[in-house]
Amino acid sequence: MAVEAVSGNGGEAVAPAPAKEVSAKVEAKEAVAVTKNASFREESNSLDDLKESERKALAELRDKVEAAILEGKLFDDGKPEVKEKEEAKKKAEKAPVEKKEEEEVKKEPEAEEKKEAEEEDGKKGVEAEDKEEEEESKENPEKEKEGEEEEAKQEEAGEGEKVAATEEEDKAAETAAVVVVDKDISLWGVPLLPSKGDEATDVVLLKFLRARDFKSGAAFEMLRRTLRWRRDWAGFNAGGDADADLAEELAGACYLDGVDREGHPVCYNALGVFADDAVYKKVLGTEEGKARFLQWRVRAMERHVAELELKPGGVASLLQVTDLKNSPGPAKKDLRVAVKQVLDLFQDNYPELVARNILINVPFWYYAFSTLFYPFLTQRTKSKFVIARPSKVTETLLKYIPIEAIPVKYGGLKRDGDTEFSADDGEVTELIVKGSSTETIEIEATEADTTLTWDLTVLGWEVNYKEEFVPADEGSYTIIVRKGKKMGSGEEAVRNAFRASEPGKVVLTVENTSHKKKKVLFRYKARSSCAKKC
Repeated sequence: MAVEAVSGNGGEAVAPAPAKEVSAKVEAKEAVAVTKNASFREESNSLDDLKESERKALAELRDKVEAAILEGKLFDDGKPEVKEKEEAKKKAEKAPVEKKEEEEVKKEPEAEEKKEAEEEDGKKGVEAEDKEEEEESKENPEKEKEGEEEEAKQEEAGEGEKVAATEEEDKAAETAAVVVVDKDISLWGVPLLPSKGDEATDVVLLKFLRARDFKSGAAFEMLRRTLRWRRDWAGFNAGGDADADLAEELAGACYLDGVDREGHPVCYNALGVFADDAVYKKVLGTEEGKARFLQWRVRAMERHVAELELKPGGVASLLQVTDLKNSPGPAKKDLRVAVKQVLDLFQDNYPELVARNILINVPFWYYAFSTLFYPFLTQRTKSKFVIARPSKVTETLLKYIPIEAIPVKYGGLKRDGDTEFSADDGEVTELIVKGSSTETIEIEATEADTTLTWDLTVLGWEVNYKEEFVPADEGSYTIIVRKGKKMGSGEEAVRNAFRASEPGKVVLTVENTSHKKKKVLFRYKARSSCAKKC
């Protein structure tokens, strides 16, 4: 079997390099596989690649985090501990007083009754006692002096007990205000205590530093706010209810599919699901529904972050692709607010975890809509946005994602559950068709009973396309595999197969009637009956 790309009108062609039984020719030029476009690389997380000022900022942030964790103050600025201590002390001081008051309240009824009964006896005995004491003091002045000394000692002992009780209360108040030191505090599965020596700690800290232009103080406060939010936000305590409740309505609205040229997991978001009024009302029609949606989206982000390698040299961020096709316009206020909430949460609590945010199938109204939330984004976040109109979707995605990893609905060659092509076979080939010219791709079957399978896409399409089988025997008839037709700009990649009962070749013809050059990307494979039996 052989494949040949034939130029009809002086066009440029690139075909696969020789491999096994497959050979390729492009006029007199050497065949070359499609050149991989440069994508983008993450900023290095290696200390050796950091500038001196960046290393200094990282060292400062390390020290701040270390001290805050060991002092139990990572979640706050120190003020709450002081306040807690004061309140505990006041509570300890107040407790005995309250207890005494309660006891007095209980004794009041009994005291009243006893008082009334004793009043009568008291009156009678007072005069006698006074008279007795007067006589006794005259007879024994030394005994009176001893009584006064005894009374003074009792008062002194009472003061000592009071001081000891106060000291115990202060100690109890301090014990109540002690903050438990948690040295195992982590974020996204990475320990934050620098002295633990985990190399992933610096990767996480660098994300906060980059989000704050390497200002260690601002990065430290951002980290604190993120930790407080994760500790207090109800969405992390909601279990799987939010996901289960929205699973059907938001199926296909947010999912990971493949990786880009640099290995970043690609997350696709499709807002077109909200074009359905029933889904829109159920998901965003109530405050409870909006809260569940936000929980669902954040929990999805958590699952996606779990796929990253947060370590030096690892892939530590995602590529986000947001499809605005069929999405409701700016008149749908609830969706607008929900999208802004998601953007705010991600910007504040997931710094540098999205390497690029590509918006595709962007309608005209988006530009007016974007002015509402763009002012709230940092300059660094804004620089990561890439916008593609419907006619430029495949071309834009191809800059970052290999064509074989782009889903067919976006002009790529990737199909769900594909059993024909794997990552290791059917290398993609590129062919340029100049304006007002025709190019043909010839895939040869060198023996009978061979099945040829191919994928083909044209960036932007708007070309005439047809497929036919031409037998090697001149006496045999040409077989039309696919009739010629005008392919519109919204066409998906073509997938077809032909079983050749005799030697020959499948000819794929691309006619470009426009004045702009077109890029064709294709791949193929062949299976002979002999290979099947073996």
